[in-house]
Amino acid sequence: MHFEGLPVELIAEILGELDLKSLITMSHLSKRLYLVASDSALNPWRKPILANLQSHSYEDVLKHLSVRPTVPRQNWVEILSLARPSFLLYEATLPNLRAAEWEECFNRRFLPGWTRWKKDSAWKEAFLKTLYRVWHRGTTSCTADEAWTKYIVLNRNGSANELEISSRNYNPIVVFNELKLQNNLAHLETRIRVLVEFMDVRILVFGTMTKPRSQASVNANAHILLNPPGIDPTDSLSEVGPSVSVIGRQNVIEDHGVYPVTLEPSSPSAPTQYFPLYPLTYTRITQPMPAAVHSNYPLYTSGGGDMRWKDFEEIRDEGARWVGSMMITTQILGPIIEGEGATSSRHYAPFTWTDLWTIAPWLEEIITKRVDGPGLGN
Repeated sequence: MHFEGLPVELIAEILGELDLKSLITMSHLSKRLYLVASDSALNPWRKPILANLQSHSYEDVLKHLSVRPTVPRQNWVEILSLARPSFLLYEATLPNLRAAEWEECFNRRFLPGWTRWKKDSAWKEAFLKTLYRVWHRGTTSCTADEAWTKYIVLNRNGSANELEISSRNYNPIVVFNELKLQNNLAHLETRIRVLVEFMDVRILVFGTMTKPRSQASVNANAHILLNPPGIDPTDSLSEVGPSVSVIGRQNVIEDHGVYPVTLEPSSPSAPTQYFPLYPLTYTRITQPMPAAVHSNYPLYTSGGGDMRWKDFEEIRDEGARWVGSMMITTQILGPIIEGEGATSSRHYAPFTWTDLWTIAPWLEEIITKRVDGPGLGN
């Protein structure tokens, strides 16, 4: 049997194993191969395109893939969502997409709070302007477009504040050191954890951990942010399906030793915080789309990059707890350093309530009071 006599699904599967340059050549060898390559349902282009996007060096043919009629337009949603900013801005020939497709690209790539930059412009314009801002902020120290940087602080009493500071002077370590002084915790080590990483930014949390003398200093919401109730990194539930229901698994939370936080005779002033008993169903976040190291977020992603449970043994075996305030901020990922696979940026972007509810929706019903600005919100 000749290759072209195989079922079209099998032909598409075989073509998908080629690199982009070879696939372009194969798609023009015959009418049948042309039809298979251009079929949006079969789409043999997706696998080699994703292989390119996951590497740090793209094939040259990826730059002008949009001019080839055999490449289904749906592939450009993936490329625009995952390719590095400099490639899209200065190297690639961009396709003509519908407004709904540009909107999908925007939502898959950027934090929801960044829609404020759209204003009255079209989605294509909003996407390209936002992408340029990300690239510009990640490669320079200019703050003209973003004079103020917002961040969120989870307080130990169950409330949270959305605060802002001058972008030019913003250093989250300095800000968090001030929070430690206010909580009389300056003697404790600052622990920095990556909550989740996206294509252009990562969400960082700053906190302190110790074995508390009483429940009064424990920040229960900090634990729930990093370790969503019912999700265990050793459990197979974290690796199956697009969503996971953990209804009736409240014992997992109790095993963590954090919830419920009850009043103790020895500490009558300790705050009482209970986790609401509504169904706990977690769905993998797709807008924005996490990077590969957090592809299962908010579920656990194996491979060593998901460090949210790094302190699990210390919590379980030594009685350590997150204490005082926890700070959440957005760090912009700069360009990849050649040969190291790491980014060089130390710049930050705003993190707002909208971003928090998207990344950690289980906190929305738990936080007792949301305060815009400093203070208790009275």
